Amino acid sequence: MVGIRNTWANRVSERGMLYLFLLPTFVLLLFLVIFPLIWSLYLSFCQYSANAANPPIFVGIRNFSFIFQQKEIWDRFAVTGKFVAMAVVVEFFLGFFIAMLLNREFYGKGVLTTLFILPMMFSPAVIGKFFRFMMDTNWGIINYILGKLFGIPKIAWTTSYEYALPSIVVADVWIWTPFIVLLSLAGLSSVPKYLYEAADVDRASGWFKFRYITLPYVAPILLLAVLFRTMDAFRFFDLVYVITEGGPGYSTQIIPFYIYKLAFSYWHTGQSCALAYVLLIIIIALSNIYITYLNRLRRT
Repeated sequence: MVGIRNTWANRVSERGMLYLFLLPTFVLLLFLVIFPLIWSLYLSFCQYSANAANPPIFVGIRNFSFIFQQKEIWDRFAVTGKFVAMAVVVEFFLGFFIAMLLNREFYGKGVLTTLFILPMMFSPAVIGKFFRFMMDTNWGIINYILGKLFGIPKIAWTTSYEYALPSIVVADVWIWTPFIVLLSLAGLSSVPKYLYEAADVDRASGWFKFRYITLPYVAPILLLAVLFRTMDAFRFFDLVYVITEGGPGYSTQIIPFYIYKLAFSYWHTGQSCALAYVLLIIIIALSNIYITYLNRLRRT
């Protein structure tokens, strides 16, 4: 009987120690994640400015109705959609193409693969500074090379309406294409080798092997990569802030940057929280579409 009590006491003490060690993590999660989420949701229904002494005033859905009535916000949604489409499409095809080239044995494969994934390791803000210097109209190295080799006149990469957004896309592609490369390599390495050997015995063409062997195996992980990049592209902020600061005009003011401007330049805290939750709903809706299609791929 005494042994049973001691065993039960030991189990209780072990469980108590477990909760004791987990308690700081739960408290940190509560104050750093859950509380700001709930507080910002409440502020999205309030008229409130963070730099004012007045407390939040509940106004219902007025902030949300204001958002949907403003043409300038719809224009920024259009800029955001254009950026996401260009960046994700280029990163997907370029990353998968590089992964296909790396998915074979050759001398120096490890070093070359490391070089390809290196841009993902740097801070986007630092990379943004480098691209801003390289794309400078007067003394940037890109205009210098284009002028020396091809005689192309100087291009205002970051200060013209025509090239500002594509310039940011180029910087984002340089950073995040390695992410697609990594996931694509993981998918390609999981394809059983005997399938290719059987196809070679039947004298199948390269397109046949890609279409009926490679693509079905890597499609789920490719879709997962596109899902992650789409979600992250909708939250894109740092390169815009560093390279163009939303300019020229509003040509590169994507929604996350405009949320920042609303909150910390115009001090419309309630409206910025409402717009942030609209963006969150859009991301969740797109994620559900991706996940639904991913589940269909897994069932086939």
